[in-house]
Amino acid sequence: MERAEAEAILDGDRETAIALLLRIGELVESNQRLEARVAELERRLNRSSRNSSLPPSQDPRSAPPRSGGKHSGRGRGGQPGHEGKHRRLLPPEQVDEVVEHWPERCQSCAHVFADLELVDAVEPRRHQLAELPPIAVRVVEHRLHGVSCPECAAATRAEFPREVPRSAFGPRLQAAVVTLAVRNRVSRRDTTELARELFGVELATGSVDAIVQRAGEALAGPYTQLEQQIRSASVVNIDETGWKTAGGNRTLWAALTSQTAVFRIAAGRHGFEARTLLGEHFAGIVCSDRWGGYDYLDPSQRQLCWAHLLRDFTAHSEGMAEQKQFGSNGLQIARHLFAAWDGYQQHGNRARLRAQTAPLQDTLRTLLERATRKSPRTKYHRQFAKNLLSRWPALWTFSHTDDVEPTNNHAERGLRGAVIYRKLSLGSQSELPQPGHRRTRPRRPNTHPRLTSRA
Repeated sequence: MERAEAEAILDGDRETAIALLLRIGELVESNQRLEARVAELERRLNRSSRNSSLPPSQDPRSAPPRSGGKHSGRGRGGQPGHEGKHRRLLPPEQVDEVVEHWPERCQSCAHVFADLELVDAVEPRRHQLAELPPIAVRVVEHRLHGVSCPECAAATRAEFPREVPRSAFGPRLQAAVVTLAVRNRVSRRDTTELARELFGVELATGSVDAIVQRAGEALAGPYTQLEQQIRSASVVNIDETGWKTAGGNRTLWAALTSQTAVFRIAAGRHGFEARTLLGEHFAGIVCSDRWGGYDYLDPSQRQLCWAHLLRDFTAHSEGMAEQKQFGSNGLQIARHLFAAWDGYQQHGNRARLRAQTAPLQDTLRTLLERATRKSPRTKYHRQFAKNLLSRWPALWTFSHTDDVEPTNNHAERGLRGAVIYRKLSLGSQSELPQPGHRRTRPRRPNTHPRLTSRA
């Protein structure tokens, strides 16, 4: 074989080898993309209320059963030796009527007691019966008479006094209807049935709706006062959930303190809605999730919800390799934190709480900083770790500030009634004001924010 032929063969083999190496690189890259896609699909498939924000009602059948806590082995209800609780008797001055009952004859010898012999030998046994009086609507008819003037023959009709409502229903009856239809989430049709059976009054479903709208207009002033209380509060829990208005997507916001709750139905889930609810210069502490709409607040003014973090760590603990270890370590820290908080609720010693959470802070910071190092092994939890480090003070506000809890459970419980109402009624069916609602100018074209409140 000549030298030229040998070199040609070697060059051909070299080109083939290079082509094979390039092809292998493409296959490796494609395999990595497929592995990442499979991992993402598995993550979505394994989502449940344990490791995401999904409600328990949407848990897949493959989800593990929710832990019911440790069982003591005791049966339900009061245990042997438990001191029962009974209804306390009202003092005599609060009793409307007293009915005396005397025995007619002796239980031992059947002697019939005379009137003079009816003297208490022991303390009377008291039994109080609470009962509603017969309820029926009291109808008052107002007649506006017209009188002809003897001087000019003009007819003059009397006018309604200012205190007489123009509606066909009095304020107490309207308040009862609003309580049934809004506070207790009774449908319009069922409200008319209850009004007929409880109060003896006939109402049309349209009348119920008109009463609800009038109540909403009347509560515009109190709503403004509640807004001001929220914006000046020292601690506020805030959360949001989806809403429907005439089938269109809206967002229901809730801001709650220990005494006040303000709800706002807004066009969407935007950061300016949080600023509208809390105010641009809110000076208190905000308990919330990690949504970026609250980042206009300094982290020292926030408390992130550790219940959400517990779910996030659970999701990471179900990953692979480094992600799994990261999630497991985070879960252990979260469990120690909740144990310290449970102890604080018992003993109330804040110095002891800070001492118990200090080593947890060091451990968590080390875990997060290690996870932020750029590596293929940390790509699934690196951004989560960076997110927590950027909001680091907001993880520990509960440990040194009174009235701040490590979870946002207060806001989530406050939204629960509204979520039930949304499931029953599919949201709001119009932009008309409801109790505590008032219209505001649309912030964007074709949007109609609406407000609602309660205290």
